[in-house]
Amino acid sequence: MKSLRTLFVAIVAVAVSSIAFDAYAGGHGKKKDIVDTAASAGQFNTLVAAVKAAGLVDTLKGKGPFTVFAPTDEAFAKLPKGTVEDLLKPENKEKLVSILTYHVVPGSVMSKSIAGKKTAVKTVQGSEISVDAMKGVMVDGAKVIKADIEASNGVIHVIDTVVLPKS
Repeated sequence: MKSLRTLFVAIVAVAVSSIAFDAYAGGHGKKKDIVDTAASAGQFNTLVAAVKAAGLVDTLKGKGPFTVFAPTDEAFAKLPKGTVEDLLKPENKEKLVSILTYHVVPGSVMSKSIAGKKTAVKTVQGSEISVDAMKGVMVDGAKVIKADIEASNGVIHVIDTVVLPKS
């Protein structure tokens, strides 16, 4: 019975280790970059497709660090019908780049550094985005539903709504 318990504990330990290890790229002990982290999460398919269409993959795989407020597929689904499809067209690349870079802030901003604060931060797009961390965290009206997903070149905060630049 004792050896069966030991075997069970060992199996659980291996399973937990492999789940934790999935946060690292290719088994090389390195964290994935922002793009690969988002792609492997399974809830950012639309965002990843948009990043590819906008030609921002290399940028978001770059050195960084970046803070990305990442809308889920459900957040993109809230947009009016046909919006995503229109944005993914080559003729709308400039608008798509503007929207996506509005979701990115230079530097790595962890939730603990903004807790209890209300501020505006400059995005890569050039405009300021409001961040209200007084009760929970809101970014331009979008709720942060999961914070502090670390990547090798920054951090991802998951949001429930696509935020749009003011212009």
